[in-house]
Order: sequence, then C-alpha cells, then structure tokens
Amino acid sequence: MSPLNDDVEMEGEHVEDVESEDEDDEDEVEVLDSEKKVYIPGVSRALKEGEQLEFDPSAYIMFHSFNTDWPCLSFDIVRDGLGDNRSSYPAECYLVSGTQAERAKDNEIIVMGLKNMSSFKQKNDDSDSDESSDEEEEENETKQPVMHAVSISTNGAINRIKADRLGDSTVCAVWNDQGRVQLWNITSALNSANQMTGKSQTSELKQEKPLFTFAGSRKEGFALAWSPTKKGDLASGDIVRNIYMWQMQEGGQWVVAGKPLLGHKKSVEDLCWSPTEVNLMSSCSADGTIKLWDTRAAPAEACVATVENAHDADVNVLSWNQHDSLLVSGGDDAELKIWSLKTIQYGQSVARFKYHRGPITSVEWHPQETTTFMASGEDDQTSVWDIATEPDGDAAVEGIPPQLMFLHLGQHEVKEVHWHPQFPGLAVNTSVDGFNIFKTINI
Repeated sequence: MSPLNDDVEMEGEHVEDVESEDEDDEDEVEVLDSEKKVYIPGVSRALKEGEQLEFDPSAYIMFHSFNTDWPCLSFDIVRDGLGDNRSSYPAECYLVSGTQAERAKDNEIIVMGLKNMSSFKQKNDDSDSDESSDEEEEENETKQPVMHAVSISTNGAINRIKADRLGDSTVCAVWNDQGRVQLWNITSALNSANQMTGKSQTSELKQEKPLFTFAGSRKEGFALAWSPTKKGDLASGDIVRNIYMWQMQEGGQWVVAGKPLLGHKKSVEDLCWSPTEVNLMSSCSADGTIKLWDTRAAPAEACVATVENAHDADVNVLSWNQHDSLLVSGGDDAELKIWSLKTIQYGQSVARFKYHRGPITSVEWHPQETTTFMASGEDDQTSVWDIATEPDGDAAVEGIPPQLMFLHLGQHEVKEVHWHPQFPGLAVNTSVDGFNIFKTINI
C-alpha cells in the first residue's frame, strides 16, 4: 500500500499550460504560455506527441494522492469526531474502501486514516513576513502526510461499499461480485487507524467476520443506500432487477424483506433515499428509467412514479440534494440531468448538462452548498458544477457550459467521487490508478 504522496503527477486541472519536448513547437508553446489559454479536453486541439498538461497548484488549496495494492473502485468517507464545518490544516479524514484483486481471496476492506495533509502555501506580498514565511515553509517540509490503514480480509471483489454510523458503531454495507451483500462492523478498525502514530503503515484485523450476510439475490449488484432519516434502514439492488429492503431490529439483528421491489426491466444501478421523507426512495436502471418508491407500501404497489427514457441509455448514478427536492442523474449517454420532485412525474428534467465525453460513473451533491454537485466520467475527468450560475457572454468559453466550475484531471477510469460531510469543499475520488483528495480555490 502506497502512502500519501505530495509529488503531483497529474495531467492537468482547471487551467493548464501545455509543455512540449518538440523543438519545432517551441514558438507555439510560448504563445500559449504567454496568453495563459484554458486547455479544454475534447474542445481544444489534441495534444501533440511529447506534449503534456502542466499542473498548476494555484488552482488548489490542497492536493494529495495515494494508492492501495489493488484498485479500490468504491469507497465512502466515514464521519469522525474531529468536528463539523472545519477548515484548518493540516487536514485529517477517514475512508473505508474495498479492493478489486485478481483473486477473490486476496480482497480486503481497507479503513484508512489520512493525516497531516497540508495545504499549498500561498505567496505573501508583505516583505515584513518573508522571514516567518521561510520558517513556515522549512517547518512544513519536515511534515509529510501519512496514511494509517487497517485491512480486513474478505472473499470477493467489492463492487460498492457504503458506511453509516449506527449508535456507537460504524457499519459498512458491501456488495461483492460473489452475489452477497455483507454488513461489517469497522469500529475497531477505525479506532486502530485513529490511534496509529508515526510513518505510514498498515495493520491487519485477523479473523474478522461480517455481522450479517444476505445471498438472496444469487447474482451480484451495485446499488446500495443507507437511509439518512431512519438509522439501520438499508436498500440493495442487483443486476436481476430486485431491490431488497433491510431493517435493523433490536439487539442488532437484521431482517431483509422476503419480497423485493420489482419494476425495473434491467439491472438496478443505483439507489438513494430522500433526506427528508422517511419512506421515499429513488432508483435508476440500465433500462433507462428513474423510479420513485414508497417503501411503506406492498412491493407490487410501492412504485409511485416512473420517468421513462430518463436518459438515452443506461442510467448509472443518482444523488439526492440534501437541501432542495432535486435529484441529479448521470447516464451512459454522458449527460447529467437535474430533476425536481415537483415535476418529475411529467418526465421532464429541469436542467441538462452535456460536457463529459464518456459514460457518467458517479455524481454527488455538495452537502453544504445547495446548488453545487460533482461528477466523474469514463473520459477520465472529474467535474464540479454550480447550477445557479447564469450565462455571461463576456466570460463565456466556447464549448463549456457556464455551470461547469472546475475540471480535475490526471487519473484514469475515475469510478467514484465524494464530498467530505464535515470539511466543506474537500473532495475525494478513486480511479484505477489510485485516490486523489483535494480542495479547489473556487468551491
């Protein structure tokens, strides 16, 4: 497992310069550098052989990268006891992730404590502070970010992992490729990661077993969602169209409904609950639809609304706004759509954004900013959007929707993105080649 890395190996971000090793292109490169043009993937000209995008740290308040031995294509940010609405550095946060190893028996749940993550030093124009700034930079050089990790062996590659705080325990739900949904208590692993000191290191919790295993689907799946309003309620969806409802009973016992919710014609790709209505849940599917469910009703009557042809292809991901009655969806058609619960029954989105050049792999609303969300796509880009931004003719960039606020590049096959619920604006994503954790200057 590779520790947090201060060395930036990105291909680019919000504003990039183009570098070239080709002497014939030197004049053109000098023009690009002097004009500081924005390089827009898919809009600007393709990079020539020998050219690469240059990372500009001035676009970020913080950036760190790290890797695990095997790719982790799903993760979740775990709420911690360090306080809400924090913004001080060095930063610290905790994640839980699941691996995609070559052999089923080599897979792990990894609980990670990312600590001592510094921000980029901002230049100070006050000459009186030069000496103190030099001292701060020298001190910062001796402080490296560290990753304290605890691994739990599990059989099967992990398709999706979701964590929630249940009483005094933190529990994660895991969808694996063996056709099982398992619940794991990761409290001990979190405590161990929290108590570790010193250099980056990994320990293993041996003989850990899941709290509960459900194999009723008999096929694998990807959709998992904890209810934010009723602790212990969980929903899981599989590739054979079933949505199962879970409940935690007294004494920590778990019950899965005998009959699933049925209505989708193809794989259930994602699920999310209303942040305000206890019994309202949404789902999306490879059949191109989005559905709303009343979980109190009998399975045959639970679907209360269906958006046919919500996207022109598979609908991959959903996220429910915590402040307004809005959903954002992303599909294989590379589109992002905003839906209002006031009008969703008419099948009309209230906004549609087309920038990504590949299927959307993840979306999530910002937990504090009402109009902001983040997305990732198979075009190797992570994008940040503000739907409240109005078009400005003077500042418009051809080929870019005005609501697109930031592009984060440099990774391959970005699979999942999350905002930190307690550190406003802190974002984490995962890809085939590792994790990035960053905070931009404009969010």
